[in-house]
Order: sequence, then C-alpha cells, then structure tokens
Amino acid sequence: MTPLVFATNNAHKLEEVRAVLGNRFPLRTLADIGCTEDIPETGDTFEANASQKSTYLYEKYRCDCFADDSGLEVMALGNEPGVYSARYSGSRDMEKNIDLLLQRLGDRTDRNARFRTVISLRIGDEEYFFEGTVEGTIGYQRQGNGGFGYDPLFTPLGYQKTFAQMASDEKNAISHRAIAVAKLAEFLTARY
Repeated sequence: MTPLVFATNNAHKLEEVRAVLGNRFPLRTLADIGCTEDIPETGDTFEANASQKSTYLYEKYRCDCFADDSGLEVMALGNEPGVYSARYSGSRDMEKNIDLLLQRLGDRTDRNARFRTVISLRIGDEEYFFEGTVEGTIGYQRQGNGGFGYDPLFTPLGYQKTFAQMASDEKNAISHRAIAVAKLAEFLTARY
C-alpha cells in the first residue's frame, strides 16, 4: 500500500493515530509532502471540515489521504463549542478557550459532554467517513497536566479522572480519535 497522508502537523494527533495504526499502514504528514499552506476549514459540521481538508489535499497533491475534524460538544450549551472548539474564544489559545467554556457553564449541574471525531478518507475519487465519540462530563476546574485541548476538563464515563490525568496509552485506548481511527484501520485492512 502506498503511504497515506494524514492532513496534520499536530504532533498530539499524529501520536494518537500512530498509536492505533501502528506500523500496519505507512503514514506521511503535511510536512512530508511539502504542504505548508493553511488548509481551508470553513464548514459548519465536523464532516464538512474533514471532507474539505481531504478533498483539498487530494486535488492539489493527488495523494491518498485522510483528514479529521474533532471537537467537544457540551449539551447544556447547545453542543458548543463544536466545530469551533479550537478557536472558541476567538483565538487558538486553549487556556482562553477553557476559561470561556467554564464561564459559560458557570455552576450548571448538567455538564454532560462528548468528544467527536470525524475522519474523511480519500482514495482516488472515492470518499469514506468514520466517526468516533466518547461520552463524559465537564469538570468545574482543570485537573491534570497531560493531553491537550479540553482534556483537563473532560472525564469520560466510567472513569474517575480526566483525559489530562490519564497516561497517553490509557487515553488513546478510549478516545474519540482512537475509535474513529480503529474504524479507519478496519476498513483499510479489509481493502488491502
């Protein structure tokens, strides 16, 4: 199989994906193919953003590739921040994003949330989608120093610690991205 390009230069995402795929499928990053431009991400759904990124890569670089879009959905906030998770506060400063989320939630007791990942895989002119979700709750304050993004706030159902308090292999075994990537791997294994 020819290497798949993963539409990211985010080291955390790459680590999570490689942890699931292992060495079964060769991966290349945007840097590996010389893609330095900002890939458009203007959709209003995770599916639209993932598709926009994979289609852009395929059309410009003619490579088999996949892209993901992920975010946090908090039910009491009408599924905010959703597709705006990385820039919720108007910037990509995650501390500001977390502060805004905590401010908007205030002292509400309904703190149900989920992380969602949608992957768009482009192989030639064909496109396939894979989704992963993990349900949980949002804490009242940050806990833990690991992970990234909203991990210090998110406790998955059935656990007593946040993603940020988990070892990376523990988080990667249950994360939304791991679930979506496992579906991707199952598809690739069946195809190749």
